[in-house]
Amino acid sequence: MTQLLLAITLTLTAVVVVVLVAYLVSIIIALAKARASLARLAGGLIAVRDHTAPLPAHLQAINRDLSALLQGLLGVNGHLAAIVTVAGKAQAARGDDANRAAS
Repeated sequence: MTQLLLAITLTLTAVVVVVLVAYLVSIIIALAKARASLARLAGGLIAVRDHTAPLPAHLQAINRDLSALLQGLLGVNGHLAAIVTVAGKAQAARGDDANRAAS
């Protein structure tokens, strides 16, 4: 009886050890894959950093040019507002003339 219990205990212990080894090996494999993926990701992030490094200078140039364009557009806006004012007065004058002619 003792021999049987010893054999069962040793067998179960061996099975538990084998299962733990299998899980640990699968964890090691997953970590190795994750490490490779992280290395590729880090390389990609470095490439993004390098490719976007000149962006601030370009954005400053774009901002400067857009500021110059803004001044021109504000001038055009002022001229268009003056045209709308003149056109509104002319239309009102025509409307008054038409009302007087109808009366």
